[in-house]
Amino acid sequence: MNIGDAAARSGVSAKMIRYYEQIGLIPAAARTASGYRDYAPDDVHMLRFIARARDLGFSIAEITELLDLWRNKDRRSADVKALAQARVRDLRHKIAHLQDMADTLEDLANACAGNERPGCPILQQLETPEGGDNKVTRKLSEKGFKARIGS
Repeated sequence: MNIGDAAARSGVSAKMIRYYEQIGLIPAAARTASGYRDYAPDDVHMLRFIARARDLGFSIAEITELLDLWRNKDRRSADVKALAQARVRDLRHKIAHLQDMADTLEDLANACAGNERPGCPILQQLETPEGGDNKVTRKLSEKGFKARIGS
């Protein structure tokens, strides 16, 4: 099948398929006599594997490891599990960071009067050199807001 068919069947765009070939994540496709890429059902299966791994947040390097483990019938499931657990830890760290960001923005928005006056703690926080104290940025207390709002 051509690259368009492989893309449609795998859910991976033709552009990404070419990129994956270029970086060596997948082997170069066989070529027809006229030079077009020719994909087999196994190639589509591998592309679906990659798409699912990307959907779960695995990096290209991690997907390379997963593909190596997938192809290795003598693999240890402990190695696969370790990769998955590392991904979970990273995702939980990112979630915590995003929650801190959302909490800070929510606190800043709550501290903003939202009226006709120009004073705005949101803008004041953003203009603070280097974002201010990171601990303050993440966990602004009500007292801290009042001190920054001023009037």
